[in-house]
Amino acid sequence: MTALSSFTFERHIDGLRYHFERDGERNGRPAYRRTDGNVWCVWSPTDGWHCEIAGGLVTAHPLNSHADDPEPPATVWRSFKNDRSYLYDLRTLDPEA
Repeated sequence: MTALSSFTFERHIDGLRYHFERDGERNGRPAYRRTDGNVWCVWSPTDGWHCEIAGGLVTAHPLNSHADDPEPPATVWRSFKNDRSYLYDLRTLDPEA
């Protein structure tokens, strides 16, 4: 199986989109960096797939998925930072677009 090269998180409340592109590997799985900043979507044995910022602070997890998926699951993700929380859909990008 070929790992995703990129994907988008689309926020439920307002349609805001964040784009991620593959940028190396971490823990033997593909790692993805948000194109507008230093947010990573990565896999670890303890947290499964998640998003994190500087210092390894986890800021998002997928809902209703297996922790051991080979790539970030295309499902609903919940972000959390300080007193805010949002739901996002992980959408794979159409290779023909």
